[in-house]
Amino acid sequence: MAKFPMTPRGQRALRDELKHLREVERPKNVRDIEEARAHGDLRENAEYHAAKEKQGFIEGRSREIEAVLAQAEVIDPAKLSGERVVFGATVKLTDTDSGEETTYSIVGDYEADIKLGRIAVSAPVARAIIGRDLGDSVTIRTAKGTREYQIAAVRFEPQ
Repeated sequence: MAKFPMTPRGQRALRDELKHLREVERPKNVRDIEEARAHGDLRENAEYHAAKEKQGFIEGRSREIEAVLAQAEVIDPAKLSGERVVFGATVKLTDTDSGEETTYSIVGDYEADIKLGRIAVSAPVARAIIGRDLGDSVTIRTAKGTREYQIAAVRFEPQ
């Protein structure tokens, strides 16, 4: 059985989502189904079919989260140290041509959010820099073409 690396923040977010699905969304959906049933003929009842479809989504997502949490390997970056890029590291990259700096935290696949600077461990950029050391240069293929970056900083912050 494969393990999913995950930060404590990612684990909390999934647990919170699962709790919300079970304690808020599921009961609301049950009420919606009961209300739609009261309208009569179920064959032509769009509200009923929409509520049943949502029920399927809620149950499917709940099972998916449960499976991921059961297989999660929680790694706390605050307990890591060093100058090598590994899962959980927050890495500052400097574009060697433009001098532009970008900072990414390497997190699990289920907690990645590029808008917040959190990239999945399976992302091409993360795969290119994992195992590299502070000061190393790395060539990364991006949407803008091939770029060369230097690893300017490696930090391990609490999640």
